[in-house]
Amino acid sequence: MEECISVFDMLKIGVGPSSSHTLGPWRAAERFLIELRNQYNINTITRVKVDLYGSLSLTGKGHATDLAVMLGLSGQDPEYIPIQDIDGIIKSIEAKNELNLGNEINIPFYFLQDIIFNKNFLPFHANGLTFTAYFNDETEYVSTFYSIGGGFVVKEERANAIKKQAIKCAFPFPIQNASALLNYTINENKTISEIVYENEKSMRPEAEIHHELMRIWNTMLECMYIGCHSEGILPGGLNVRRRAFDMHQNLIGLANYTNPQEWLEEIRKTEVKFRQILKWVSCFALAVNEVNAALGRVVTAPTNGSAGVIPAVLMYYLVIENHQAGEKEIKQFLMVAGEIGSIFKKGATISAAMGGCQAEIGVSSAMAAAALCELMGGSPAQVLMAAEIAMEHHLGLTCDPIGGLVQIPCIERNTMGAIKAINAAELALATDAENAKVPLDKVIDTMWQTAKDMNSKYKETSEGGLAIAVNMADC
Repeated sequence: MEECISVFDMLKIGVGPSSSHTLGPWRAAERFLIELRNQYNINTITRVKVDLYGSLSLTGKGHATDLAVMLGLSGQDPEYIPIQDIDGIIKSIEAKNELNLGNEINIPFYFLQDIIFNKNFLPFHANGLTFTAYFNDETEYVSTFYSIGGGFVVKEERANAIKKQAIKCAFPFPIQNASALLNYTINENKTISEIVYENEKSMRPEAEIHHELMRIWNTMLECMYIGCHSEGILPGGLNVRRRAFDMHQNLIGLANYTNPQEWLEEIRKTEVKFRQILKWVSCFALAVNEVNAALGRVVTAPTNGSAGVIPAVLMYYLVIENHQAGEKEIKQFLMVAGEIGSIFKKGATISAAMGGCQAEIGVSSAMAAAALCELMGGSPAQVLMAAEIAMEHHLGLTCDPIGGLVQIPCIERNTMGAIKAINAAELALATDAENAKVPLDKVIDTMWQTAKDMNSKYKETSEGGLAIAVNMADC
């Protein structure tokens, strides 16, 4: 089956801290509401229960899965909800033991009883959740969803039906793997971003493509801006102090700006030395993932836990490599990154619950490396090589967050993924692609085999590695 995955599927705007554990369950709750409205009178519902399974249960508290489910059932949209409203909505539900279902009807809801953390795993995927609605005639409706990473949500029966139907992708250039993408660039004499753009044009008007790509970038830019200007301790109990603020202050010094765009231009004016480059890139990545950890708005790229890599590397290009770069280069970068991410999703996974952190930071680093390589003049073959190099040096990376929170080691890993992406792009640019020993498709397959061989306790369960070596008190 050839799967059509848009750039806008890979780069989604949502609320932190996790695409698979927060955004996915939130979207699942929205879909559950749609099912209820299509089949029943929502006013006859007397109670709703939610069962979380596997990784959603084991790290759900630290990933705010319970909060996401309540917000989704309340009819809130993660893309547009005012961030400052979240705390009030949750506190109201907890104080009143009442939930405004779909923003239509108030029903009793005892979050400590009606959201159940089941440690057992459902067979289809590590991130499962089941919604049960009870009606006034004593009947009930049950629906199970799976959050498969990056905010993608599926139902088992629907996924199996699609496989049986072997639906063909309607893109003019259907891409299942990296070799197919490379062949298109050769046969059509186009760059990777040009191939991706042709596919996107088959789905939506050009004006919408431009608008949405820039909306994604502006969300990334605002996220970095907020992170660089926010002090304090991150929520969750680890008492992790925000570092982007101090790092940013030390780097930018006295400056005059009032908004994210002016801030970007101010950074461009600064004289950056080599060591400061590393600090700036790290600062950008830290800023994003500190916002993510505080339930702020980020862009899944391809996940929330790895959301800092792509904006940090794109900012590196804009403030270090090319001060004349503008919307054209930004859109080009995002299209290449999105396509590389989709190839990883098709050939392996972008879910840490299935593949460990190699599936999140590793994939995001590969996406950023490829995008940067194209902007810096790399051929399509070198672009794919950059992605391969970045992933090659993330293979086997485990996901073992302390306390189930997307903080340690997750926040720092974004800085490492960004630096590796820049290094991978430079290595690819300095290499004759004809001499590549490991094609990107081979490293994607290796990543998937590694994921399947990896012990389950290192797949976003907080039952192994750092999560048990370091307890909450040590932090």
